[in-house]
Amino acid sequence: MYRFLLSRQWVILTLVALVLIPVMTELGFWQFHRHERRVAQNALIEENLRAEPVPVEKLTSPGHTVPRALYWRRVTATGTFDTAHEVVVRRRTSADDRVGFHVLSPLVLRDGRIVLVNRGWIPAAGDQRAYPPVPPAPRGEVTVTGRLKADETTGASGIKDLKGLPDRQVMLISSAQQAELTGREVLGGYVEQTGPAPAGGTPEQVPEPDHDSIGAHMAYAVQWWLFAAGVPVGWFVLVRREKRDREAAAATGGGGGTGDGGAPGAGSTAIQATPSV
Repeated sequence: MYRFLLSRQWVILTLVALVLIPVMTELGFWQFHRHERRVAQNALIEENLRAEPVPVEKLTSPGHTVPRALYWRRVTATGTFDTAHEVVVRRRTSADDRVGFHVLSPLVLRDGRIVLVNRGWIPAAGDQRAYPPVPPAPRGEVTVTGRLKADETTGASGIKDLKGLPDRQVMLISSAQQAELTGREVLGGYVEQTGPAPAGGTPEQVPEPDHDSIGAHMAYAVQWWLFAAGVPVGWFVLVRREKRDREAAAATGGGGGTGDGGAPGAGSTAIQATPSV
């Protein structure tokens, strides 16, 4: 009664089931690994945000690539803002998803080197090609506290580094790019300012990164694994149903399927030859 499993339709159905099981299992592990990375990132953010701030010069230097282990690490920088080489970073959103600019200000350290400081978000001007009104940076020597970030790249951010932009406007925060602009040594990465608070509340400082949410990756992983477990169960149910239907058809003289095994659940019609007279 199980010879129908050798039919073309049942062979195809079985092969599809055999392919779906490992594919769904792998998709489940893919989501599980995304969950693990999210949990690890949350732990890293929390640890670095709780750490006591250290001078930025201890963690980076000109041409240095900030490692992921130091992302969001609290740092301090003491110097004087060079507003003549200040630029704005296009297509940045505020905490409430308004599109505008980030203000990127070079801070000249006591040893003459520069660290880039992202002072925060400002709204876009009516004319996108015009330099927007930027709240002035504090004058004189100031100590900035903030979160250390790595230079932005198109690969990591998904933002294209467009050419031909208006004067003093950039797409990505790049210490190498700003070193060319200022003609000075610029420390690798940049500081996302958290203190002191700006006068009048503008620029709006970049909010602390989310490190509480873990997303739905684990739930998606469990769903894929349940789907993978359901495939053989569903295949077995279909086989049992086909066998039962064929047994019922045989018991009533219905023939129990086509000669080649038939499609799953397909009935058959007996064809009788009529002798010629």
